[in-house]
Amino acid sequence: MVLIQQIVNGVMLGSSYSLIAIGYTLVFGVLHLVHLAHGEVFMVGAFIGLQAVLLTGGGVAVALPAAAIYLLAIKPIRARKGHYLAPMISTIGAGVVLQEIATRSFGGEQVGFPVAMDSQIWHFGGITLTSVQLVILAVSLGLMLALHLFVTLTRVGMAMRATAESMTISHTLGIRSERIIILTFAIASALAGVAGVLVGMSFNSISPYMGVDMGIKGLAAMLLGGLGNVYGAMLGGLVIGIVEVISVAYLASSYRDAFAFFVIIAVLLFRPRGIFGSTAHVEA
Repeated sequence: MVLIQQIVNGVMLGSSYSLIAIGYTLVFGVLHLVHLAHGEVFMVGAFIGLQAVLLTGGGVAVALPAAAIYLLAIKPIRARKGHYLAPMISTIGAGVVLQEIATRSFGGEQVGFPVAMDSQIWHFGGITLTSVQLVILAVSLGLMLALHLFVTLTRVGMAMRATAESMTISHTLGIRSERIIILTFAIASALAGVAGVLVGMSFNSISPYMGVDMGIKGLAAMLLGGLGNVYGAMLGGLVIGIVEVISVAYLASSYRDAFAFFVIIAVLLFRPRGIFGSTAHVEA
């Protein structure tokens, strides 16, 4: 029963990783670019969510800074058609800028994240769940389902998939590719921002440096599930969350990152394309 409880806790944590990984997947699928400032976007979303809680007494704020990152740090470099690594390196610089802005604005120490709701506890046999955990899981799963329906059923979602397949052909068909790219960055940023708020609710603390670790976990989840595969990103995040929690429960907290990445390395050694296989475009 203790193992089941730890798996439940891991799913709660992993659902936040999944949201971050999906953001990575969307950007990679459309631009074939690893957006290395995505972790800092997650961090900014957490701080904006904190301010919303302090000012309004509740609610979740979603940040969309990644759209600005695309316009200022990626689009001009892509237009020059230089080395393919240049845009990715530019996102590293954008991430550092966001981190420094957050440090100057909120300080370098951890900040408490107040939760507006009263935390209630329910017991189901030997499993314990809190209201905060249920909110985190409900929001995460709800967003994943909404994204699936958006990408597969709406005209804009289909345009995103067409742009991911071939930007040249989609432009010929009348799809405004630049708008689709900006929208993709905005959606990825929104998912990361919500994940930042959920993690703040879970751990009751945030800091300007939290984006580094969480960004790496999200990137690892994307690689584990398969590049460009939305479902793979979802599953990869859950796997990493479960492995982390179990390693802390049965081994030591200092090894949580080591064991999570050990699983990733093992999977990539035996299945380099990830669990669901890598694709060159957004697959949903």
